[in-house]
Amino acid sequence: MTAPRPAEEWAAELWDAVLGGDEIAAAGVAFAALEAGLPAEEVLLDVVGAVQRRIGDAWADNQVGIADEHAATAIDGRVIDALLAHPAVRRPDAERGRVTVACVDGEWHALPARLLVEVLRLRGWRVDDLGAQVPVPHLVEHLHLTGPDLVALSTSLSTRLPAAHEAIIACQATGIPVLVGGPAYGPDGRYARLFGADLWCPDARAAADRLGRGALPRPASGHRAVDDLPHLADQEYTLVTRSAAQLVRKSTAPGRQPGGEGPWAGGDGPSAQRVATVVDFLAAALYTDDDDLFAAYLTWSTHVLTARGEPSGGLPEVLDALAAQLHDLPRAVRILRHGRAALTDGGGNGGHGPS
Repeated sequence: MTAPRPAEEWAAELWDAVLGGDEIAAAGVAFAALEAGLPAEEVLLDVVGAVQRRIGDAWADNQVGIADEHAATAIDGRVIDALLAHPAVRRPDAERGRVTVACVDGEWHALPARLLVEVLRLRGWRVDDLGAQVPVPHLVEHLHLTGPDLVALSTSLSTRLPAAHEAIIACQATGIPVLVGGPAYGPDGRYARLFGADLWCPDARAAADRLGRGALPRPASGHRAVDDLPHLADQEYTLVTRSAAQLVRKSTAPGRQPGGEGPWAGGDGPSAQRVATVVDFLAAALYTDDDDLFAAYLTWSTHVLTARGEPSGGLPEVLDALAAQLHDLPRAVRILRHGRAALTDGGGNGGHGPS
Protein backbone atom coordinates (compact mmCIF):
# COMPACT_ATOMS: atom_id res chain seq x y z
CA MET A 1 0.00 0.00 0.00
CA THR A 2 1.40 3.38 -0.99
CA ALA A 3 1.94 5.82 1.86
CA PRO A 4 -0.16 8.99 1.60
CA ARG A 5 1.64 12.01 0.25
CA PRO A 6 2.69 14.47 2.95
CA ALA A 7 1.16 17.92 3.15
CA GLU A 8 4.47 19.49 2.10
CA GLU A 9 4.22 17.93 -1.36
CA TRP A 10 0.68 19.19 -1.84
CA ALA A 11 1.79 22.63 -0.66
CA ALA A 12 4.54 22.65 -3.29
CA GLU A 13 1.96 21.89 -6.00
CA LEU A 14 -0.39 24.55 -4.70
CA TRP A 15 2.48 27.03 -4.65
CA ASP A 16 3.11 26.48 -8.35
CA ALA A 17 -0.57 26.93 -9.18
CA VAL A 18 -0.99 30.03 -7.04
CA LEU A 19 2.20 31.63 -8.29
CA GLY A 20 1.02 31.00 -11.84
CA GLY A 21 -2.30 32.67 -11.09
CA ASP A 22 -4.18 29.49 -12.01
CA GLU A 23 -7.16 29.41 -9.68
CA ILE A 24 -8.68 26.28 -11.24
CA ALA A 25 -5.44 24.34 -10.86
CA ALA A 26 -5.09 25.59 -7.28
CA ALA A 27 -8.55 24.31 -6.36
CA GLY A 28 -7.70 21.06 -8.11
CA VAL A 29 -4.66 20.58 -5.88
CA ALA A 30 -6.77 21.08 -2.77
CA PHE A 31 -9.42 18.64 -4.03
CA ALA A 32 -6.78 16.05 -4.93
CA ALA A 33 -5.18 16.30 -1.49
CA LEU A 34 -8.57 15.87 0.16
CA GLU A 35 -9.54 12.93 -2.05
CA ALA A 36 -6.15 11.32 -1.41
CA GLY A 37 -6.96 11.14 2.28
CA LEU A 38 -5.49 14.33 3.72
CA PRO A 39 -7.98 15.63 6.31
CA ALA A 40 -9.66 18.91 5.44
CA GLU A 41 -8.10 20.61 8.46
CA GLU A 42 -4.62 19.66 7.27
CA VAL A 43 -5.37 20.89 3.78
CA LEU A 44 -6.42 24.22 5.27
CA LEU A 45 -3.53 24.67 7.67
CA ASP A 46 -0.63 22.71 6.20
CA VAL A 47 -1.28 23.26 2.51
CA VAL A 48 -3.19 26.53 1.99
CA GLY A 49 -1.81 28.14 5.14
CA ALA A 50 1.73 27.07 4.33
CA VAL A 51 1.49 28.57 0.84
CA GLN A 52 0.18 31.84 2.26
CA ARG A 53 3.11 32.08 4.66
CA ARG A 54 5.51 31.33 1.82
CA ILE A 55 3.96 34.07 -0.30
CA GLY A 56 4.57 36.59 2.46
CA ASP A 57 8.19 35.51 2.76
CA ALA A 58 8.63 35.67 -1.01
CA TRP A 59 7.31 39.23 -1.06
CA ALA A 60 9.74 40.26 1.67
CA ASP A 61 12.58 38.67 -0.33
CA ASN A 62 11.48 40.55 -3.49
CA GLN A 63 10.73 37.29 -5.30
CA VAL A 64 7.15 38.35 -6.01
CA GLY A 65 5.56 41.77 -6.35
CA ILE A 66 2.89 43.26 -4.13
CA ALA A 67 0.24 42.70 -6.81
CA ASP A 68 1.27 39.03 -7.02
CA GLU A 69 1.03 38.76 -3.23
CA HIS A 70 -2.49 40.18 -3.23
CA ALA A 71 -3.54 37.96 -6.14
CA ALA A 72 -2.17 34.89 -4.37
CA THR A 73 -4.06 35.78 -1.19
CA ALA A 74 -7.28 36.14 -3.19
CA ILE A 75 -6.74 32.75 -4.83
CA ASP A 76 -6.05 31.12 -1.48
CA GLY A 77 -9.30 32.54 -0.15
CA ARG A 78 -11.28 31.13 -3.07
CA VAL A 79 -9.53 27.78 -2.74
CA ILE A 80 -10.78 27.65 0.85
CA ASP A 81 -14.32 28.38 -0.35
CA ALA A 82 -14.13 25.62 -2.94
CA LEU A 83 -12.56 23.12 -0.57
CA LEU A 84 -15.20 23.54 2.10
CA ALA A 85 -17.96 23.02 -0.48
CA HIS A 86 -16.48 19.65 -1.46
CA PRO A 87 -18.80 16.71 -0.67
CA ALA A 88 -15.99 14.92 1.18
CA VAL A 89 -15.87 17.61 3.85
CA ARG A 90 -18.01 16.65 6.82
CA ARG A 91 -18.85 18.79 9.83
CA PRO A 92 -20.15 17.48 13.16
CA ASP A 93 -23.89 17.84 13.69
CA ALA A 94 -23.61 18.85 17.36
CA GLU A 95 -22.40 22.31 18.23
CA ARG A 96 -19.77 22.70 20.93
CA GLY A 97 -20.58 26.36 21.45
CA ARG A 98 -20.49 29.73 19.74
CA VAL A 99 -17.40 31.77 18.91
CA THR A 100 -17.00 35.21 17.36
CA VAL A 101 -13.85 35.74 15.29
CA ALA A 102 -12.74 39.20 14.16
CA CYS A 103 -9.68 41.13 13.06
CA VAL A 104 -9.09 44.21 15.19
CA ASP A 105 -9.79 47.65 13.79
CA GLY A 106 -7.25 48.55 11.11
CA GLU A 107 -6.10 44.96 10.64
CA TRP A 108 -6.60 43.91 7.02
CA HIS A 109 -4.82 40.53 7.09
CA ALA A 110 -7.98 38.43 7.19
CA LEU A 111 -6.78 35.01 6.02
CA PRO A 112 -5.27 33.87 9.36
CA ALA A 113 -8.59 34.60 11.06
CA ARG A 114 -10.41 32.79 8.25
CA LEU A 115 -8.33 29.68 8.83
CA LEU A 116 -9.28 29.71 12.51
CA VAL A 117 -12.94 30.17 11.59
CA GLU A 118 -12.99 27.14 9.32
CA VAL A 119 -10.98 24.88 11.64
CA LEU A 120 -13.38 25.65 14.48
CA ARG A 121 -16.35 24.93 12.23
CA LEU A 122 -14.82 21.62 11.20
CA ARG A 123 -14.56 20.76 14.88
CA GLY A 124 -18.19 21.52 15.58
CA TRP A 125 -18.26 25.12 16.71
CA ARG A 126 -20.78 27.69 15.54
CA VAL A 127 -18.65 30.61 14.37
CA ASP A 128 -19.56 34.19 13.51
CA ASP A 129 -16.86 35.48 11.17
CA LEU A 130 -16.81 39.29 11.27
CA GLY A 131 -13.84 39.59 8.90
CA ALA A 132 -11.21 42.30 8.66
CA GLN A 133 -11.00 45.72 10.33
CA VAL A 134 -13.86 45.49 12.82
CA PRO A 135 -14.41 48.71 14.82
CA VAL A 136 -14.82 48.14 18.55
CA PRO A 137 -18.39 49.53 18.77
CA HIS A 138 -19.55 47.15 16.02
CA LEU A 139 -17.83 44.23 17.72
CA VAL A 140 -19.36 44.99 21.11
CA GLU A 141 -22.82 45.42 19.57
CA HIS A 142 -22.48 42.00 17.96
CA LEU A 143 -21.48 40.43 21.28
CA HIS A 144 -24.49 41.89 23.05
CA LEU A 145 -26.79 40.57 20.32
CA THR A 146 -25.34 37.06 20.08
CA GLY A 147 -23.74 36.27 23.46
CA PRO A 148 -20.96 33.93 22.26
CA ASP A 149 -18.89 31.76 24.57
CA LEU A 150 -15.66 33.32 23.32
CA VAL A 151 -14.24 36.13 21.20
CA ALA A 152 -11.15 35.42 19.09
CA LEU A 153 -9.22 38.50 17.93
CA SER A 154 -6.64 38.29 15.16
CA THR A 155 -3.82 40.84 14.87
CA SER A 156 -0.92 40.56 12.43
CA LEU A 157 0.44 44.12 12.42
CA SER A 158 2.25 45.39 15.52
CA THR A 159 0.99 48.89 14.77
CA ARG A 160 -2.52 47.64 15.59
CA LEU A 161 -1.62 46.58 19.14
CA PRO A 162 -3.18 49.67 20.77
CA ALA A 163 -6.42 48.89 18.91
CA ALA A 164 -6.14 45.27 20.02
CA HIS A 165 -5.79 46.34 23.66
CA GLU A 166 -8.91 48.49 23.36
CA ALA A 167 -10.83 45.60 21.80
CA ILE A 168 -9.72 43.13 24.48
CA ILE A 169 -10.91 45.39 27.29
CA ALA A 170 -14.19 46.21 25.57
CA CYS A 171 -14.98 42.54 24.93
CA GLN A 172 -14.12 41.53 28.47
CA ALA A 173 -16.39 44.27 29.77
CA THR A 174 -19.29 42.36 28.20
CA GLY A 175 -18.35 39.32 30.30
CA ILE A 176 -16.99 37.29 27.39
CA PRO A 177 -13.47 35.81 27.49
CA VAL A 178 -11.00 36.82 24.79
CA LEU A 179 -8.58 34.64 22.84
CA VAL A 180 -5.96 36.47 20.80
CA GLY A 181 -3.55 35.32 18.13
CA GLY A 182 -1.37 36.52 15.31
CA PRO A 183 2.24 37.65 14.81
CA ALA A 184 1.62 41.05 16.40
CA TYR A 185 1.49 39.53 19.90
CA GLY A 186 5.04 38.25 19.61
CA PRO A 187 6.23 34.66 19.20
CA ASP A 188 5.69 34.05 22.91
CA GLY A 189 2.44 36.00 23.27
CA ARG A 190 4.06 38.67 25.44
CA TYR A 191 1.68 41.43 24.40
CA ALA A 192 -1.35 39.23 24.99
CA ARG A 193 -0.20 38.92 28.61
CA LEU A 194 0.58 42.62 28.80
CA PHE A 195 -2.97 43.46 27.70
CA GLY A 196 -4.64 40.92 29.98
CA ALA A 197 -6.13 38.68 27.29
CA ASP A 198 -7.70 35.51 28.67
CA LEU A 199 -5.79 33.25 26.27
CA TRP A 200 -3.11 33.47 23.59
CA CYS A 201 -2.43 30.70 21.09
CA PRO A 202 0.32 30.61 18.46
CA ASP A 203 -1.85 29.26 15.65
CA ALA A 204 -5.31 28.03 14.67
CA ARG A 205 -4.63 24.39 15.50
CA ALA A 206 -3.40 25.22 19.00
CA ALA A 207 -6.44 27.44 19.56
CA ALA A 208 -8.88 24.76 18.45
CA ASP A 209 -7.10 22.16 20.60
CA ARG A 210 -7.31 24.39 23.67
CA LEU A 211 -10.98 25.19 23.17
CA GLY A 212 -11.67 21.50 22.74
CA ARG A 213 -10.45 20.92 26.30
CA GLY A 214 -13.09 23.13 27.86
CA ALA A 215 -14.56 26.60 28.07
CA LEU A 216 -12.55 29.58 29.23
CA PRO A 217 -13.66 31.18 32.50
CA ARG A 218 -15.56 34.41 32.29
CA PRO A 219 -13.45 37.55 32.83
CA ALA A 220 -13.35 38.92 36.35
CA SER A 221 -15.77 41.76 36.94
CA GLY A 222 -14.45 45.25 37.40
CA HIS A 223 -13.60 48.11 35.06
CA ARG A 224 -10.25 48.19 33.31
CA ALA A 225 -9.08 51.24 31.43
CA VAL A 226 -7.28 51.27 28.11
CA ASP A 227 -4.54 53.37 29.71
CA ASP A 228 -3.96 50.97 32.61
CA LEU A 229 -0.35 50.39 31.52
CA PRO A 230 1.78 52.38 34.01
CA HIS A 231 4.31 53.55 31.43
CA LEU A 232 1.59 55.36 29.48
CA ALA A 233 1.32 57.92 32.28
CA ASP A 234 4.14 59.91 30.70
CA GLN A 235 1.89 60.68 27.69
CA GLU A 236 4.71 59.99 25.22
CA TYR A 237 2.56 57.61 23.18
CA THR A 238 -0.19 60.23 22.94
CA LEU A 239 2.25 63.02 22.06
CA VAL A 240 3.85 60.99 19.27
CA THR A 241 0.57 59.86 17.75
CA ARG A 242 -0.90 63.35 17.84
CA SER A 243 2.18 64.89 16.23
CA ALA A 244 2.74 62.10 13.70
CA ALA A 245 2.00 64.24 10.64
CA GLN A 246 4.40 66.96 11.80
CA LEU A 247 7.09 64.39 12.59
CA VAL A 248 6.79 62.95 9.10
CA ARG A 249 6.82 66.34 7.43
CA LYS A 250 9.92 67.55 9.24
CA SER A 251 11.72 64.25 8.79
CA THR A 252 11.26 64.28 5.02
CA ALA A 253 11.85 67.99 4.35
CA PRO A 254 15.05 69.03 2.55
CA GLY A 255 17.70 70.68 4.72
CA ARG A 256 16.99 74.38 5.10
CA GLN A 257 19.81 75.42 7.42
CA PRO A 258 22.62 77.70 6.22
CA GLY A 259 25.00 75.82 3.98
CA GLY A 260 22.35 73.30 2.98
CA GLU A 261 22.71 71.21 6.12
CA GLY A 262 19.99 68.80 7.14
CA PRO A 263 19.09 65.13 6.73
CA TRP A 264 18.32 65.37 3.01
CA ALA A 265 20.51 68.29 1.94
CA GLY A 266 22.22 66.19 -0.73
CA GLY A 267 19.09 64.89 -2.44
CA ASP A 268 15.69 63.30 -2.00
CA GLY A 269 14.95 61.48 1.23
CA PRO A 270 12.69 58.51 1.85
CA SER A 271 9.01 58.72 1.05
CA ALA A 272 6.57 60.18 3.54
CA GLN A 273 4.83 56.80 3.61
CA ARG A 274 8.01 55.06 4.74
CA VAL A 275 8.63 57.61 7.48
CA ALA A 276 4.98 57.41 8.57
CA THR A 277 5.36 53.66 9.00
CA VAL A 278 8.47 54.20 11.12
CA VAL A 279 6.50 56.62 13.32
CA ASP A 280 3.65 54.11 13.60
CA PHE A 281 6.02 51.43 14.84
CA LEU A 282 7.66 53.88 17.23
CA ALA A 283 4.20 54.59 18.65
CA ALA A 284 3.54 50.85 19.05
CA ALA A 285 6.85 50.45 20.87
CA LEU A 286 5.95 53.34 23.17
CA TYR A 287 2.55 51.79 23.84
CA THR A 288 4.06 48.44 24.81
CA ASP A 289 7.27 49.97 26.25
CA ASP A 290 9.24 47.42 24.26
CA ASP A 291 12.38 48.64 22.50
CA ASP A 292 12.76 45.30 20.72
CA LEU A 293 9.44 45.68 18.91
CA PHE A 294 10.81 48.76 17.14
CA ALA A 295 14.24 47.23 16.52
CA ALA A 296 12.66 44.10 15.06
CA TYR A 297 10.62 46.17 12.62
CA LEU A 298 13.70 48.11 11.51
CA THR A 299 15.69 44.92 10.98
CA TRP A 300 12.85 43.38 8.97
CA SER A 301 12.42 46.59 6.99
CA THR A 302 16.15 46.67 6.21
CA HIS A 303 15.88 43.12 4.89
CA VAL A 304 13.00 44.16 2.63
CA LEU A 305 14.86 47.25 1.40
CA THR A 306 18.10 45.35 0.80
CA ALA A 307 16.21 42.79 -1.29
CA ARG A 308 15.08 45.72 -3.42
CA GLY A 309 18.53 47.28 -3.77
CA GLU A 310 18.21 49.85 -0.97
CA PRO A 311 20.50 48.63 1.83
CA SER A 312 19.62 51.44 4.27
CA GLY A 313 16.65 53.15 2.63
CA GLY A 314 17.53 56.29 4.60
CA LEU A 315 16.40 54.66 7.85
CA PRO A 316 19.39 55.81 9.97
CA GLU A 317 18.80 59.41 8.91
CA VAL A 318 15.08 59.09 9.63
CA LEU A 319 15.82 57.87 13.16
CA ASP A 320 18.23 60.74 13.73
CA ALA A 321 15.68 63.27 12.48
CA LEU A 322 12.99 61.84 14.75
CA ALA A 323 15.32 61.78 17.76
CA ALA A 324 16.14 65.44 17.20
CA GLN A 325 12.45 66.34 17.20
CA LEU A 326 11.59 64.15 20.20
CA HIS A 327 14.58 65.04 22.37
CA ASP A 328 12.30 65.93 25.30
CA LEU A 329 10.70 62.46 25.34
CA PRO A 330 13.14 60.08 27.09
CA ARG A 331 11.39 56.83 26.25
CA ALA A 332 11.05 57.75 22.59
CA VAL A 333 14.73 58.71 22.40
CA ARG A 334 15.71 55.45 24.11
CA ILE A 335 13.67 53.39 21.64
CA LEU A 336 15.09 55.30 18.66
CA ARG A 337 18.64 54.80 19.89
CA HIS A 338 18.01 51.11 20.39
CA GLY A 339 16.68 50.91 16.87
CA ARG A 340 19.67 52.81 15.52
CA ALA A 341 21.99 50.33 17.24
CA ALA A 342 20.05 47.41 15.76
CA LEU A 343 20.57 48.85 12.28
CA THR A 344 24.29 49.21 12.93
CA ASP A 345 24.65 45.74 14.44
CA GLY A 346 22.29 44.00 12.03
CA GLY A 347 20.64 42.32 15.01
CA GLY A 348 17.02 41.77 15.93
CA ASN A 349 14.49 39.60 14.15
CA GLY A 350 11.64 40.03 11.77
CA GLY A 351 8.00 39.22 12.11
CA HIS A 352 6.65 42.63 13.05
CA GLY A 353 6.57 44.23 9.63
CA PRO A 354 3.69 44.62 7.23
CA SER A 355 3.54 42.43 4.19
